[in-house]
Amino acid sequence: MPTVPPSRTYNTGGKSGSSVVVVLLLGVLVVAVCVAVGLLTLMYLKPSNGSQAAVDSREVTPKGEYDNEEREAVTLFKNSKDSVVNVDTVVLRRGLNRNTELLQAGTGSGFLWDDAGHVVTNYHVIQDAIRSRLTLRVVLADRSEWKVEIVGVAPEYDLAVLKISDQAPLKKIKVGTSKDLEVGQKCYAIGNPFGLSLSLTKGIISALDREIESPAGSTIPGVIQTDAPINPGNSGGPLLDKDGRLIGVNTQIATAKGGGAGNIGIGFAVPVDVVNWVVPQLIRSGKIIKPSLGITLVPQFSMRRAGYTEGVMIASVEEGSPAARAGLRPVIVDPDSRDVTAGDVILKINNNTVKGNDDYERLASGFKLGDTVKLTIRRGERTFSADVILPK
Repeated sequence: MPTVPPSRTYNTGGKSGSSVVVVLLLGVLVVAVCVAVGLLTLMYLKPSNGSQAAVDSREVTPKGEYDNEEREAVTLFKNSKDSVVNVDTVVLRRGLNRNTELLQAGTGSGFLWDDAGHVVTNYHVIQDAIRSRLTLRVVLADRSEWKVEIVGVAPEYDLAVLKISDQAPLKKIKVGTSKDLEVGQKCYAIGNPFGLSLSLTKGIISALDREIESPAGSTIPGVIQTDAPINPGNSGGPLLDKDGRLIGVNTQIATAKGGGAGNIGIGFAVPVDVVNWVVPQLIRSGKIIKPSLGITLVPQFSMRRAGYTEGVMIASVEEGSPAARAGLRPVIVDPDSRDVTAGDVILKINNNTVKGNDDYERLASGFKLGDTVKLTIRRGERTFSADVILPK
């Protein structure tokens, strides 16, 4: 008969048993407290039926139709933005880890002129790169970056032409004219103010035929004034009409007295007719070929001292020049008697009154290759008109 093993008992002693009970009770109490806290939390967080809608996603109100002005602006931006670029000056620096990196030193705007990769911008946007040998880069609307070379500059018009690869995704800008612009018509600017790429602003043409000083210190005539907000970084970007045609290149802003670089509603743009004359010359030869009548002028104080109160007098005429071909006469001094015959006095250029030598230089700066310049001349007691044809 098998032996039955005795039952095994565990002697915990009376004191140990009480501890276990206490621990169990404390555990139950902690669980109860946690449950209570959780319930209270849910009670406070759970919205009542009346506020349920406040935490749900709102139903979307259907979008209304664009009005005519909105549709015009939206369409213009979509059709024009791919023609606008960033023009950045960058500097190559070596970091602490001896790796090189490109740091942006300045930024401006520009636009694609043609299918060959030519980019138009302001001269002052790139002048630091010319002076300090900084690197230039162009960033297209798709944010691709391209190395660039300088094709030509015209500081006297604050214009420059750059060149990127013709393998880049190119969309040339539409070109309009500035000769038929009117004060009050709408205009748009696209650029990179303060580095904020592809910003669109809208305004009107506030005035025409303004004059501003170029980086070369000369006067740029026929400038467009606009209240379309433009700021540092917009320089070199396009000013467009409502059809998205280029009508000017944003160049300068007027600032309030006491400093500050923000827009106060007065901006200036080089007119597109000047751009359309300058840019092809820069692409062809890298510089402006200035047509000239081929004359020099008598100093203004000498004229006035001699009693001539208006116009400018021709001191000399270059042989074979447009002025010589038109039969204009300079001052003539008789070699024997030393008698002086006054030269022709130019009173008007293309119906614009010439008050003095400064007026002449300003008007002559607008001459273009192939132009026919109409002069009003006084010779002695006779006043007549003469057409001077500039070579192409």
